[in-house]
Amino acid sequence: MAMAESLTNIENSEAKVVKLCTFNAHSFPIYLLSMPTLHWIGKEKVINHHQDVPYRVLEHKYGFTAEHGRQPGETGSGNLILHGDNLEALKSLLPEYEGKVKCIYIDPPYNTGNEGWVYNDNVNDPKIKKWLNGVVGKEGDDLSRHDKWLCMMYPRLKLLHKLLAEDGVIFISIDNYEFNYLSLVLEEIFGRKNCIESLIWKKSYGGGSKSKHIVNLHEYIYFYAKNIEQINELSLAHDEAILKYYKYEDEKLPERGPYRLQPLATTSMDDRPNLVYPIKYNGEEIWPNKQWQWSRERVETALINNDLVIEFKKGKWSVNYKQYLKSSEGVTRGSKLYSIIEGIYTQQGTSDLRSIFPDTKFTFPKPSSLIKTLIELSTSGDSLILDSFAGSGTTAHAVLNLNKQDGGNRRFILVEMEDYAETITAERVKKVMSGYADKEGTGGSFDYYELGKPLFTGDNNEFLNEAVETEKIREYVWYSETRTAYKKPDSLNDSPYFLGVLEETAYYFIYEKDSQTALDYDALSAIKTKAGQYVIYADNCLLPKDFMMTHNIVFRKIPRDVTRF
Repeated sequence: MAMAESLTNIENSEAKVVKLCTFNAHSFPIYLLSMPTLHWIGKEKVINHHQDVPYRVLEHKYGFTAEHGRQPGETGSGNLILHGDNLEALKSLLPEYEGKVKCIYIDPPYNTGNEGWVYNDNVNDPKIKKWLNGVVGKEGDDLSRHDKWLCMMYPRLKLLHKLLAEDGVIFISIDNYEFNYLSLVLEEIFGRKNCIESLIWKKSYGGGSKSKHIVNLHEYIYFYAKNIEQINELSLAHDEAILKYYKYEDEKLPERGPYRLQPLATTSMDDRPNLVYPIKYNGEEIWPNKQWQWSRERVETALINNDLVIEFKKGKWSVNYKQYLKSSEGVTRGSKLYSIIEGIYTQQGTSDLRSIFPDTKFTFPKPSSLIKTLIELSTSGDSLILDSFAGSGTTAHAVLNLNKQDGGNRRFILVEMEDYAETITAERVKKVMSGYADKEGTGGSFDYYELGKPLFTGDNNEFLNEAVETEKIREYVWYSETRTAYKKPDSLNDSPYFLGVLEETAYYFIYEKDSQTALDYDALSAIKTKAGQYVIYADNCLLPKDFMMTHNIVFRKIPRDVTRF
């Protein structure tokens, strides 16, 4: 009876249960418990919605440089501020940036129910409501607060995952309202193994007299990798405060700098018999109380290289290893980020913003130093950083400050859907670059874009939108075929319809705005590039099928609305 009750409880539990088979001898079913998954009203409508989001072209509005101010042309800096719905914006970034973003930081709506917040609790924004009703359907009106939030976040996270480089990471700020739900969504999209840490940020240093139960002093920052196996050791720049501990010197000083002593023995509770062995020194055998940190082979090498300090003090042996300030490559040792982040408070974020906009109505902006720490931990000097919930532009502020600090050339992409994208987000970046209050400018430049026309029209997005400029269409065709960013060919002497060559395949887009085109022998005669295969777009194909097979030609029909011809 007890076993039957137990099996009934398993079947009724929230864990996902798969009934594999029945064991014949006793008629007991065998179950496999898999990872729990999160379900909510509307999930089936949004789980693949990112595939249906339309591509829109990016329309350049102006460039800005710290030296010359606003200008009509593009700056070529690689820094981009984009005004538009962040779901459509992320889709429109794919042709150029898929798999290229090293670090993503987002501060999405926390969904606390406090609609008075300006930008980080706007799940009931009219734009979001309209999208929910259009995508999820009439039941969108009946969704709970959590359902709405999950429907909003899921397709955005799917697109962010696509944009992230294989060795890239994502940081997501959140509090306890959606912390647990977000955890399960991230496990579903990124995979549980790719969770590096759930960081705790101590956001406040006191107060709380108005709190009825507990004074809340923290928020969370989820830290995930695209592929954790591609993530190398993470560290921050060395902390000046610890330099005093590196007080010893030896013959390696010119290359490795000074060193500090660290105990080789460990009190770890792990049972590692291979780390329990004697170190032979001056005729003595020195055993650890528990075990050593290093293998026997590594210790023997360290003894030869003079990397250990062994002493007899107060009746017992001590074994320490030399921790040099610099690595064997001459790189100064960095410090580690702790899972609890202290010493950076919300009040600093408010002070940051008010020094730029004294009358700002933004509440609880993140401190730029917090985001700078995360970016410093996870990027190198030429990395690309993306924030698709840009708000007041704190992420760009952090990137610019870090570049000024270490001489890097990191680039940023900010996406903001609200109308203050230019007056607050972009304006803040301008002031950081040019200087404000008593702060010296960081220098730099950026380009401001808005979402433009969709690439496809029709009730089912089945027709090419011929109002879009031809070069933008060519960019999309190349991306759709190769999943790589389009680079305009250096020369079109081959053919005005030539797109490029990738992996021995040549691509052509035979297109004219006001007339139908054909793939025929005349069109082929203009093609000069030698390739193993040819993918050619046109309105019609007049070549025999056997000829195309013999010459490895693949025809793609341009999806035109023929009623206009």
